[in-house]
Amino acid sequence: IIMQSYYVYILASKQNGTLYVGSTTNLAKRIWEHKNNITPGFTKKYNVHMLVYYEIHQSYSQAATREQRLKNWCRQWKLNIIEKMNPTWNDLYSEICAH
Repeated sequence: IIMQSYYVYILASKQNGTLYVGSTTNLAKRIWEHKNNITPGFTKKYNVHMLVYYEIHQSYSQAATREQRLKNWCRQWKLNIIEKMNPTWNDLYSEICAH
């Protein structure tokens, strides 16, 4: 049985820039869509295309709960978890595409 993974992620326009929190089952595809402005909305409008943070969950409910929690967090908490995982604010897209 192949286990489905669920991803919660944060995109940024630049270091300490505009942030966006989202979730998906296919992280590489979803980030590609953001980068190529496939879907109209916040990330397209504000040019928020750098994958700076992500986490993997085993169930949809875990991911959905975590996404809502992160969306409700104050900005500083989001910056803190980004800097803990990704202190140089690298775009992690190439890293996830390598898998």
